[in-house]
Amino acid sequence: MDEKVLKPITEVSYLTAANVGRYRGILRYFYTQYERLHHYLFPEEVLSYLRQSMFFQDYTEEQLQQDLNQLVEWKNLIPRQDTTRVTSVEEFKKKKFRYQCTPYTVEIERMVQGLEEMGDSFGGSLERTLFDRLLNSLIKLLAYRSDSSHQHRKIYGVEDMSDEELYALWQELYDNFRKLTEGATDYLAHLQSEKVEEMMMTEAFLSYKDAVTDYLRNFMTALQHTSFRIENLLADAPDQLIQLITTRLADYELKIPRLDERPPKESLIERFFGQWQDLTTWFLGDESGESDLIYLQNVTNETIRRITRFAQRIGERHHILKSRRQDYLFLADWFARCDTLEEAHEISASVFGVFHTRHLFSGGKATEDIYAEIWDEEPTEVTIKPRVRRYREKTKPGAIKSLQQEKQQTLTAYLKEREAEQKLVAEIVQQNQIVLADLPLVDPYIRKTLLRWIGKSMTHQERMAKTETGRKFRLITVDDQEITLRAEDGNLVMPNFVIQFLE
Repeated sequence: MDEKVLKPITEVSYLTAANVGRYRGILRYFYTQYERLHHYLFPEEVLSYLRQSMFFQDYTEEQLQQDLNQLVEWKNLIPRQDTTRVTSVEEFKKKKFRYQCTPYTVEIERMVQGLEEMGDSFGGSLERTLFDRLLNSLIKLLAYRSDSSHQHRKIYGVEDMSDEELYALWQELYDNFRKLTEGATDYLAHLQSEKVEEMMMTEAFLSYKDAVTDYLRNFMTALQHTSFRIENLLADAPDQLIQLITTRLADYELKIPRLDERPPKESLIERFFGQWQDLTTWFLGDESGESDLIYLQNVTNETIRRITRFAQRIGERHHILKSRRQDYLFLADWFARCDTLEEAHEISASVFGVFHTRHLFSGGKATEDIYAEIWDEEPTEVTIKPRVRRYREKTKPGAIKSLQQEKQQTLTAYLKEREAEQKLVAEIVQQNQIVLADLPLVDPYIRKTLLRWIGKSMTHQERMAKTETGRKFRLITVDDQEITLRAEDGNLVMPNFVIQFLE
């Protein structure tokens, strides 16, 4: 653990001090003026602003000076002697100061202002466009082309970028990733909060149920459309390229002119590499368990199911509490107009069912023939068990049967079937490639295998994939014409592809 984490932060002392109202009023004014690029303030300006509030009507100049000195001691303000309005030696000795808030104070006030606007509930949102923006940034960062002078060398797009363009692209990539993770976490926490669950139990929630579920489903659709491509890009990114990118980012960071102390280059490289590790771990996971992306999918699906369950319970409760008064009055009038008791019995049996019935149980149907009569079926024998609490069925110890022979026979049959299928695939390979336009009438298994290979290769940037046996191949589009792949169970119209094996 870094030593900085264990040190106290004196800059936040003003938030819990005795005169917290005075300190917060002063620093909030410093922060608003800082946002307006007015960095240095005189005590007279601060006092004039504070006295506009009803809470500071009796606030004196001596109290302001004491509070300013205390904030300087807590490292919230930086004093600087003002010599522009000095007209005598005595005025110079009085040391009139103007004050500037520190970077820590600016970030603290920015955080506090965000907390005030957020309130007691979680914020956040599920912006589905962030996945597309994240994917586009990764494509720009990891794109490459083949070098014509060197057959096996790849020229990456970042090599043609300036350091400034690379730094802007990296900031865009990581900002989108941070917005995605923080927004999704906060929004799902908002839906799982106690306050929202109480609202879900009210009938007013039914009007929002469809909007919320559609919002979550659209987010899941965008996630599923782009996450697989993002995972492939991250998995195929070479370590040498990431090392090159982080080194160039660190060099550019050091070129930015700053007057304060600069961190070492190794520390900056480690920071940028840590950001890349956060991105890859969130999408791909690590050795300890599944990725955060899978967890987000599961939580989102569970949230959709939970919302649907709440809406269903509200509907059922509303249906149960519905008054049946008019229905019963209508039935009562119907019974009153019956001329005989027999007619009333018939209406009662139709409305309420037969009162004295026996419920019989039987096993499953022996046939699916819809024309079979029940009299033609064998009777079902039901053993009635005694209604005694201590009743237990008698059991007999039995021997464990060895099924090794049956297992071996099943395995042998399976391997023979797989071998026959592999022979079918090998027959259509000509000169280390499969030309789909030249294939004769094929077995349905061949068609399914070819479509599975095509689907796997289409997700890769270079249209490369591996077969079930580990052979690497590339999918090549011959032209824009369509071909017909004929199989025993039908024909399939598809693009003119050629599958070329690389080994």
